[in-house]
Amino acid sequence: MTTPFRDVRMTGFGPRIPVADVLTLLHQRVQPLPTESVTLDQMSNRILAERVLAPVNVPAFAKSAMDGFAVHSADCPGTVHIIGESLPAQPFPRRIAPGEAVRIMTGAPIPAGAEGVVPVEQTERSGDQLTVRVPIPIGKHIIRVGEDVTQGTALFSPGWRLRPQDVGILAAIGVGTTTVIRRPRVAVLVTGNELLPPGEKPEGFHIVDSNSVMLAALITRDGGRPATIQRIPDQPETIRTALAQAEADLILVSGGTSVGTEDHAPRVLAELGELAVHGIAMRPAAPTGIGFLPDGRIVMLLPGNPVSCLCAYDLFAGRVIRRLGGQSWEWPFRSQVVPLASDVRSVVGRVDYLRVKVESGQAAVTAGGPSSLSSAVSADGFVLVDAHQELLPAGEMVTVYLYA
Repeated sequence: MTTPFRDVRMTGFGPRIPVADVLTLLHQRVQPLPTESVTLDQMSNRILAERVLAPVNVPAFAKSAMDGFAVHSADCPGTVHIIGESLPAQPFPRRIAPGEAVRIMTGAPIPAGAEGVVPVEQTERSGDQLTVRVPIPIGKHIIRVGEDVTQGTALFSPGWRLRPQDVGILAAIGVGTTTVIRRPRVAVLVTGNELLPPGEKPEGFHIVDSNSVMLAALITRDGGRPATIQRIPDQPETIRTALAQAEADLILVSGGTSVGTEDHAPRVLAELGELAVHGIAMRPAAPTGIGFLPDGRIVMLLPGNPVSCLCAYDLFAGRVIRRLGGQSWEWPFRSQVVPLASDVRSVVGRVDYLRVKVESGQAAVTAGGPSSLSSAVSADGFVLVDAHQELLPAGEMVTVYLYA
């Protein structure tokens, strides 16, 4: 589907789309990806697509919580006769009678007839005779059947992100595979004739591509999988080929989306499919564009200036990746509310993304424009100035979203 296209190169943007309208569009048109089955070694950090009920009790047998002796409670304190031992996976074979004790190791099955376990430190032994110095109530130091997990318990619900300990308990209940939302495949295309590969030193009038490595890290943080990373020149046909051939659910194009003569990405996207958004009422990252290819792939045009790229990712691309992957649409950042250190002025109708450092309990705006990545490096997080606000006075309480 081709949409009407307005070429803004060397003419400038017209009215820009409010941030709220862009978020509404994305929320409506981006849905979670299909599911897939994964094994235990692939489950960590994945988003469940099914409810998990415990098929068994854990433990399935009563076991000892201590290294010591299994005894009858009525015999303690007192002297008893040691008749054998119980080891992990090697239970004592018969029932113990009053006056008898069985040496037992942590995790070993409780012998039939035993009512508690006395730790070895609270006993004295002479041959097969054992003196227990303390009372042992019924059930003392015994891990009951199902004490950890009861059969039939609902452990996890769809949408839950599996942590390492969650994967551990799935293994403990005998789950070998489970159904999760497929991780979004994200292609990164970085445009610019002036770019050198990451790892090289700036030379002459060339600069090093820093956006691709930053975006790859952000994609991974948000549960996506960087499928491909390409650096391509500012040539319409090269951009067209890269977009058409990208095997991904989401394509992030960094650079080539503003009003310069070499900013070809918006026109190429409009010709290939739909350019739904181009030019957003925000600072930085106003040249951000969003579109869709006919086969459903999502394309996001991010500015080439590093801070603008980071801003557009935080506000839009990160949300899309998390939603595709079945996660919460909301930001994953921790936050804190602190007063502003100085006045902040904005323009009504525009959202401002301010990098701030929290010093002495106040949020101080860091210096630097959209190309100054050091302003984000020195910052603790960012503050958003809403579109209806023209002035945030010093002392105003603001929410600082802390960079992860």
